[in-house]
Amino acid sequence: MTSTAEQMRAWTGPAILTYGFRPFFFGAAVWAVLAMALWVPMLSGHLTLPTAFAPVSWHAHEFLYGYLGAVVAGFLLTAVPNWTGRLPIVGWPLGGLAALWFVGRVAAIFSAGLPALLVAVVDLAFPVVLATVIGREIVAGRNWRNLIVLGMLAVFALGNALFHWEAAREEYAAQGYGLRLGLGAGVMMIAVIGGRIVPSFTRNWLVKRRSAVLPAAPMQPFDKGALGTLLVALVLWVALPLGTLTGLALALAGVLHALRLARWAGHHTFAEPLVTVLHAGYAFVPLGALALAAEILAPGSFGMAGAQHFWMAGAIGLMTLAVMTRATLGHTGQDLRAGGGTFMIYMALILSVFARVAGGVWPEFSSPLNTVAGLFWTLAFGSFAVIYGGLLLRLPAAKQI
Repeated sequence: MTSTAEQMRAWTGPAILTYGFRPFFFGAAVWAVLAMALWVPMLSGHLTLPTAFAPVSWHAHEFLYGYLGAVVAGFLLTAVPNWTGRLPIVGWPLGGLAALWFVGRVAAIFSAGLPALLVAVVDLAFPVVLATVIGREIVAGRNWRNLIVLGMLAVFALGNALFHWEAAREEYAAQGYGLRLGLGAGVMMIAVIGGRIVPSFTRNWLVKRRSAVLPAAPMQPFDKGALGTLLVALVLWVALPLGTLTGLALALAGVLHALRLARWAGHHTFAEPLVTVLHAGYAFVPLGALALAAEILAPGSFGMAGAQHFWMAGAIGLMTLAVMTRATLGHTGQDLRAGGGTFMIYMALILSVFARVAGGVWPEFSSPLNTVAGLFWTLAFGSFAVIYGGLLLRLPAAKQI
């Protein structure tokens, strides 16, 4: 039976198509830089794109469904073969999937000259095909416990469809049902998958250091209760974003997930930023829930967009960077250790998040703060593309995968 390594060695095309994390992590980083480079002058009124989306809606769509969609694809196409024991997708089928994602980005930019239905169909082709591929692998591998991941991916795709529908109706899609549904699905992915990998990777690292303190095992009754509470809070937020009950549910979910994070011994990992960043990324889940609760119950605390950026830029941005750096190092045979450049990537992203949130707290300074946030965001993802690009675009010596 052909092994994963044998299948990759048999591929003689571009190295970037030897594993799912390669094209999608690199593409996501480059797109994060390009989209921000377009957004900053759009925000200041110096650039107008030929898109049918309102400027803020295009920005929200491309970072949520464009950037995060690529990272999710790279993660799942790399993780699912490990979950199921089946071979990964390599070569031109992988390239075709990456091309679908890229065409969706182009369609969104030039959507002003295209029928709205065509733009939606082109953009949705990628998540639909991805979900079909992942679903086939999970079913064929009888990996039933991860059907929940497929379900979250389906909800994420549905959110994208709703976003297109709202934008076509000239509604403010950046604060619509489609945005909230997709963001809620992304936060649940972090809560579920992060709830597995953060304590697991932390335990592995602490055991190697012979630490007397280890994280609580994942998915205990407390974890399930915290996840259930978060799911209820997110459903309420999608349906009733300004409701008092929604604010109270988000506050409770924030407290429970802060306690959940505290059980994972993150304060014992400061010697290795590659591990600590997983805890920092997860910390934005309760921070976002608490910030949204504060904005709902006491309007003006953060500004709704500012509060959402604890999730949009913080939880999603930092957790995806944490996964992208770790997975790239691990799957290319490097030491699982964060060098100075990687540490700088993490710090730039964190500074970007707090600058953006500060723009919501102090709206009179929002313009310069948003520019600063954009610059730090560009530094973080541009540095990832430069530092990790060689690992993603080239195979190790003698193709030792």
